Amino acid sequence: MKKLSGILLIDDDDTTNYLNQRLLERMQVTDHIRTFVNGKQAFDYLYNVSNHNYEATNADYFEPELIFLDINMPVMDGFEMLELYERLDEEFRDKIVMTVLTTSTHPHDTANSTKYAAEYLTKPLTADKVNMLLSKYFKNRLTIR
Repeated sequence: MKKLSGILLIDDDDTTNYLNQRLLERMQVTDHIRTFVNGKQAFDYLYNVSNHNYEATNADYFEPELIFLDINMPVMDGFEMLELYERLDEEFRDKIVMTVLTTSTHPHDTANSTKYAAEYLTKPLTADKVNMLLSKYFKNRLTIR
């Protein structure tokens, strides 16, 4: 399987980020995973990456192909982050699969995700859910364990 260029995990719960990172590492989906605890940190990162505002040799920066975003977070929640994300360069965004990963099943939240063309998944993240995303959005890659 050709690995993804990178994945961002955006969730204010460190345990959730840890478990999701372990799952993705075990599945060998990518060699590059970054975690953020709020939407502002993640948006600042994406803004810098989309504008190439970083040292090319800095391994901490990469263009993600997949983002998992929680809704309920302090500082800037998921929907506020998505609102800003929509303002980033369209060509940059077209290379990214945005996935809302939340405990919420509220119809308002699912409708908002559709508004932002984001996939909507409920926690916990599982290998089956990751494989579904891979087969749906990355057809040229094989699904894995």
